[in-house]
Formats: sequence, structure tokens, C-alpha cells
Amino acid sequence: MTDESFDAVVFDLGNVLIEWDRRNLFEKLIDDPDELQQFLDTVFTMDDNARLDSGTPLHEVASEVASRHPDKHDLVMAFAERWEETLGDVIEGSVEILRELSETRHDTGVRLIALSNWGKDTFAMIEANYPFFECFDAMVISGREGFVKPNREIFNIMCGRHDIRPSRSIFIDDSQANIDASNALGFDSLLFKNPEQLRTQLTERGLL
Repeated sequence: MTDESFDAVVFDLGNVLIEWDRRNLFEKLIDDPDELQQFLDTVFTMDDNARLDSGTPLHEVASEVASRHPDKHDLVMAFAERWEETLGDVIEGSVEILRELSETRHDTGVRLIALSNWGKDTFAMIEANYPFFECFDAMVISGREGFVKPNREIFNIMCGRHDIRPSRSIFIDDSQANIDASNALGFDSLLFKNPEQLRTQLTERGLL
């Protein structure tokens, strides 16, 4: 029986439902592990990737990084040309949980929302590739909104647009910073580590 205290479950996407890591691409292009790490730390950094998440187009970000590192031009531009190779496998256990929640939501009234830091154009590349996205009642993508987690503004956008009440909602994310932000807003926040732990946590809350 579903716990009536919850009426929404909010999922992050990257590394909760779909594996993602810049390394998935660049380890194909840079053989030396030390050189690879230096490239990720100092050339195409997570700060650069965050600009994608806030809505800057992929080719614009890559071109700017390449201009700063002309000796790495081809490697940097490969990120724009082969971005989809940064994605890993679907996390099947998590998708199974999502599908189970989706199958019962019409009876339970528990809505399913995606809230993800993801580039506007990169999400458009893959949105049609994952049938389980149809399980969501709504998807809030940072690159479309111009705000990224853990900025509370993107949570406010989601809550206002889709009538999400944090006190009656579960938020699932793999980032501690995002969990801290959601906790501050009153969500029941679950730090994702693996599907087995998530299943246990949702079962304890009466949702599975």
C-alpha cells in the first residue's frame, strides 16, 4: 500500500537512470591515464560541462575551450562531435523501479518527475532514445531553464510549474550538494548509491 504522505517522486537522470562520465569518451582518445586525468582536470573541466547544463550550446562551449587550448583542439572538439559517447549504460535496476512506480501511479496518485542537470541541445540528441522517459509525467531539464541544481531556483521552477509540494515529495539524486539543497527545501531526499538501496528506501516509504 502506498504511503499517502507522498504524491510525487522526483528522479535525477544522469548516474541514477543513465550512466554518464566524460571519461567514457576521452579514455578512447587518450591512452595514458595520467594524461587523461590532466586533460579532465585542466582542459575540458566539469566547470566547462556546467556551462552546457546551464544552457550554453555544445559547440559554443567546445569552441571556447579549444581556443584556450589550441594544442588540444582536436580532442576538445571530439567532445562536441562524439558527445553521445560520454553516456554509458542504462542503470537497469533503477529503470525497473521507475517502471514499477509508473505502473501503479494511476491508482496511487504518485506523480513521477525528472529534474536533471543536462544541456539543452545534448538532451535533444538523446531524448527519443530512452523509452522509459515516457514514464515521467514531466521533465525539467536545466539547459532549458537556465538554472542548474543545486540552485534552488530550478527546484522552484519545478514546484511552481507542476504543483510539487516538497513536504509530500521524494527527491532522488547522486549528488550530495543537490541532496543538501533539496533537504533545505523540505523534500524527503535520497542520495542514490545503487538500485538495491533505492528499492529498499522506497519500500520502507510504502511506495514499492
